[in-house]
Amino acid sequence: MTDPILEVREITKSFGGLKASNTISLDLRSGEIHALIGPNGAGKSTLIKQITGSLKPDSGSVHFNGQDVSHLSTAARAQLGMGRTFQISSLAMDYTVLQNAVLGALGHRGNIFRFFNNVMKDTGLLATAENALEQVGLQDFRAIRTADLSHGQRRQLEVAIALTLEPKAFLMDEPMAGLGADGSRHMIGFLNSLRQKAPILLVEHDMDAVFALADRISVLVYGEIIATGDAAEIRSNPQVREAYLGEEDAA
Repeated sequence: MTDPILEVREITKSFGGLKASNTISLDLRSGEIHALIGPNGAGKSTLIKQITGSLKPDSGSVHFNGQDVSHLSTAARAQLGMGRTFQISSLAMDYTVLQNAVLGALGHRGNIFRFFNNVMKDTGLLATAENALEQVGLQDFRAIRTADLSHGQRRQLEVAIALTLEPKAFLMDEPMAGLGADGSRHMIGFLNSLRQKAPILLVEHDMDAVFALADRISVLVYGEIIATGDAAEIRSNPQVREAYLGEEDAA
């Protein structure tokens, strides 16, 4: 078995008397989708922030592509190929689809202070942005204002922006949020194809999507991983059903 692309080793984080992350360990392997699930308040967002570098853990470490990145900034981790999409969109809504993708490509170069008009004449940046849009199926929408996209298309644009970073792994925070049934089906197919470009750590509440996509599932409850396994193992785990899936079934 090859070494994990991403490895979290005994991450711990407390806020006062609350242990939001309690010696959490998990990994992400090449070609897979590893889903992280759990009830609201379980500590999923806190863990993702520690993995991406926006929150410093009290102890433990994060290793990415064989390197200890625990002391690196969010931007430095992104430049190493840690591509994140957010639960709440951070897109520039008044910019076109292409302009958003070009800004992502510019961030990969590490020079975000160039004049925007000059950036849009940079053939290298444009080529990178166009290629990313083509990979997600938005090449025909490049001149459209981002605010005029559907919710699902905005999710795809976020992935395109992540692709401009030449990611070695994706961290996705609830990509199904706000999508209807048709949008969810489309997104499931899209994510299934995306794993061939880079593995995905997927935080998601849509259990149909999780069970359809995930090679492995880790269940986080009160800051602790209580189980990791494939869909069948997680479905049949009595501790998981009591702590989380039972709640979902009753919903």
